[in-house]
Amino acid sequence: MPKHPIHTDSAPAAIGPYSQATRAGDTVYLSGQIPLDPASGELIEGDFDARTRRVFDNLAAVCEEAGGSLNDICKLNVFLTDLGRFAEVNAIMAECFSEPYPARAAVQVAALPKGVDVEMDAIAHIPG
Repeated sequence: MPKHPIHTDSAPAAIGPYSQATRAGDTVYLSGQIPLDPASGELIEGDFDARTRRVFDNLAAVCEEAGGSLNDICKLNVFLTDLGRFAEVNAIMAECFSEPYPARAAVQVAALPKGVDVEMDAIAHIPG
């Protein structure tokens, strides 16, 4: 099955040799998103809530370009530099998704790109 890159200007451009997402059949693999502003490519200003919402907005933009939405995500991986923020992520996630919620992993890591404190990647099922 051939793979096809997905790109949208509504999400930050890749900052390395990778695609924002890749489609293989009805499966869309979304690259990690950090709280970058799509227009400027710079980190957004604001607190953890704002940064986390920007990550979800970026993921949503890529899903939309693929013909879907956040609710098409089947698997979400959340990377945090402080797992103490887990409850905050849960609260925001409950606003961004509807049931059935995706499967998820939340992992504390030592560091993330550009010194951010949250990154997420995902796998979605979006019929094409």
